[in-house]
Amino acid sequence: MNDDAIFDRARAAGIAVGWTDAGGRPQRVRVEALRRLLDALDFGEAPSAPPPLVTATVGRRIELPGIAGDAAGELVLEEGDIRPVRLRDGSLPGIRQAGYHKLRVGDREITLAVAPPRCLTAHDIGGGRRLWGVAVQVYGLRRKGDGGIGDAGSVRDLAEAAARQGADAVALSPVHSLFMHDPGRYGPYSPSSRLFLNPLLADPAATFPDAADDGDAGFEQAELIDWPAAGAAKLARLRRLFERFETRRGVVGDALVADFERFVREGGETLRGHAEFEAGQGGGPARYHLFLQWITARAFAEAQRAAKAAGMRIGLISDLAIGMDRTGSHAAARRADLLMDLSIGAPPDLFNPAGQDWGLTGFSPRALVASGFEPFLATLRAALANAGGVRIDHIIGLMRLWLIPRGAAPVDGAYLAYPLEDLLRLLALESHRHGAVVIGEDLGTVPAGFRARLRRAGIAGLDVLWFERTRLAFRRPARWRREAVATTTTHDLPTVAGWWSGEDIRTRLALGLGTPGDEAERIQDRRRLWRAVTAAGAAAGSAPPPERPEAAVDAALAYVAQSPSSLMLAPAEDLLGVVPQPNLPGTVDEHPNWRRRLAPPAQDLFDVPDVRRRVDLIRRHRTGGQP
Repeated sequence: MNDDAIFDRARAAGIAVGWTDAGGRPQRVRVEALRRLLDALDFGEAPSAPPPLVTATVGRRIELPGIAGDAAGELVLEEGDIRPVRLRDGSLPGIRQAGYHKLRVGDREITLAVAPPRCLTAHDIGGGRRLWGVAVQVYGLRRKGDGGIGDAGSVRDLAEAAARQGADAVALSPVHSLFMHDPGRYGPYSPSSRLFLNPLLADPAATFPDAADDGDAGFEQAELIDWPAAGAAKLARLRRLFERFETRRGVVGDALVADFERFVREGGETLRGHAEFEAGQGGGPARYHLFLQWITARAFAEAQRAAKAAGMRIGLISDLAIGMDRTGSHAAARRADLLMDLSIGAPPDLFNPAGQDWGLTGFSPRALVASGFEPFLATLRAALANAGGVRIDHIIGLMRLWLIPRGAAPVDGAYLAYPLEDLLRLLALESHRHGAVVIGEDLGTVPAGFRARLRRAGIAGLDVLWFERTRLAFRRPARWRREAVATTTTHDLPTVAGWWSGEDIRTRLALGLGTPGDEAERIQDRRRLWRAVTAAGAAAGSAPPPERPEAAVDAALAYVAQSPSSLMLAPAEDLLGVVPQPNLPGTVDEHPNWRRRLAPPAQDLFDVPDVRRRVDLIRRHRTGGQP
């Protein structure tokens, strides 16, 4: 096959044969790289039959792929009403009821996912008020009896404490299922499955009150989590609970046993497959892993219930990772969903000249369409099961992903297109059905027009202090996006105290990751930031020295609070003035990523004087100076 034919096949498969680098220069994918990508995609003839699910917007005419001409049909609305319909030129008049309806034409049945025009937003939920909340790394929270790993119980404690301060949300790090047979694999963005939860984050006392305060005090007092040791100890504790629970099997009228059996029944083959995968890895019987998922789900459901009962308008916001580990349970059970021979990553840019390979696999766009988007819907529903919102990591993946053949360099990847409009409609439909907000992590190189499309879909972007600037000045809060979530930093970026003190630069330099001139540029950037915060009325007087970042942390939080965004998230690390960041990209074992614990117990976090002062600043600036 000649080069032109390869390029034509690639375009037909949804592969972009060219791309624009971070410097604005056009690049072309090598022919050999395209061949490997096409082989990995197993691209054949496009299916001619109508897809099993077609998305649409309420009230708008519905085009039906694979159906031509005029025909009589029958529409079965989700609530059960049946009405005759007439197709003209392969399309259907708009449907005014949102939901999953059935269209019957001849011997075919097609699901019509009819969505509202946009997702539910924080502006909708807050009635126009500018809300605020806290962002936390779940594992880093503390409570007595947690066994050295933050859990759903500490999330509940924090949510109740935050609600008393007027917060409306707690944004969580990912709580996806990892690898129970190997607690040393603890990176939250490399899950075994996004359909299930991480039992190491379970609070057993949410189901068994007599299990409270039963953790290992030695692990609990540590500043860093010893995942292999603390994880093994917690799993041993959970195993003892399971064995005790099993003695209740067959007891008539036992409400907990009945609830467990209901959970297993509703989880179906997918849940049983996950449990069997874990059992096959040497982690005990499959029923034990069903038990682990049950108590973990109950614990996070209780945390969300408590958050809402305490007065939070949103409550928990879950975090949906961009992909999954190809050795995990999803890949083992549902291989056809995934692009097993391709890795998700990023093309070369100014910060990563070699590009990035994240070592994750993701959904096949053709498999999504062929399956009626069932894998995507199942994943989204799992993320929203016990939450009032979801943050979608690398949301550009709804439109395109940079995919790399296994064993190839990131530069030999290419962008693969995804059915953006279908996915946005499904997000809008599920957002309204769950009463949940949707946030998209839209940082980095973003395609032209993408943020505007998210805005129309009611999906909040993410405005981060470090990026809201030009080369010479920080952008005034009033110019930040109203439809974005505002925050000082993220888990992958320096904390405010770390940035102001320059500890992030010193850490990178010590690991060989720094760039000459970083320290000199930071001196200028401190001046720029202090000029901005004083001009905005978020601080006054002279800038504090680098070794005393407390006033800079106060000013940064107050500055971000002034943004017009309908939701501000204050990272717990910044409320406390913590210096190290949770994760340092580009490192694995060189830095204690995903291991740091916050010092105060979650329930007492807002009693810390520095935190009280910063919360007062946030509330004052979010309400325009009103108490």
